[in-house]
Amino acid sequence: MLFARKKEMVMPAVNAETTKSRRTQFNFGRDISVVNANLWYGDFHALKNVDIEIPERKITAFIGPSGCGKSTFLKCFNRMNDLVEGCRITGSFTVGGVDIYGKIDVNELRKNVGMVFQKPNPFPMSVYDNVAYGPRTFGIKKRSELDEIVERSLRQAAMWEELKDRLNKSALGLSGGQQQRLCIARALAAGPGILLMDEPTSALDPISTGKIEDLCDELKSEITIIIVTHNMQQATRISNRTGFFLLGELVEYGETVEMFSDPKTEQTKNYITGRFG
Repeated sequence: MLFARKKEMVMPAVNAETTKSRRTQFNFGRDISVVNANLWYGDFHALKNVDIEIPERKITAFIGPSGCGKSTFLKCFNRMNDLVEGCRITGSFTVGGVDIYGKIDVNELRKNVGMVFQKPNPFPMSVYDNVAYGPRTFGIKKRSELDEIVERSLRQAAMWEELKDRLNKSALGLSGGQQQRLCIARALAAGPGILLMDEPTSALDPISTGKIEDLCDELKSEITIIIVTHNMQQATRISNRTGFFLLGELVEYGETVEMFSDPKTEQTKNYITGRFG
């Protein structure tokens, strides 16, 4: 059952002691519900009264001009904003019915809610070690298990055939598009039910962009994907539902086809037709 939080929460710093004291195991689902979310960076009110229901095993896109709050909102789902000094959040955020700002292990949350960033950020180590990094962090040490996870994750990212003979080579020697797909494989290696993608193709060429879009379309049968994009054509190509943000508010949210063919608000219409943004 969802409920709006009455008290404001000041985001604590994440450390080992805090995590240990909060360690409660949950089986996170793949759907997200947000009720009356507000977020401040100091005195700046970045998110304003956001309500949204994000279905499982679908692709949801967030669109809007720069600075509208879409990336800030995305980072709430795995508590990346905990790391920002002065960040304050109110409202209710649940993943699979679990209050993610309650007494949970944040590391467990981030294991279940993976994230891919705007620019490829492979670690300066081998392809194999990049993908195995997360599982090792979560206690998997047996080589045969790691081998299985690495192969499965690279297959999910449609990279196994490309990289099976380069597993011991540095990940930094890959192309930009390959590095980004490797980062997706690295996120998938932890076995998340939800994958957050913050403009994952903005720095890539059209061919690499197409491969990642195809990958998202394949992955949505297994996991929930939420993507922030400035590319409205990309939103129409791959997303099932779209949310339009403006000045920290969720102006409109619904089925992608309906939003782009018959927007409900004048602001949405003006944005998707290129009159601003």
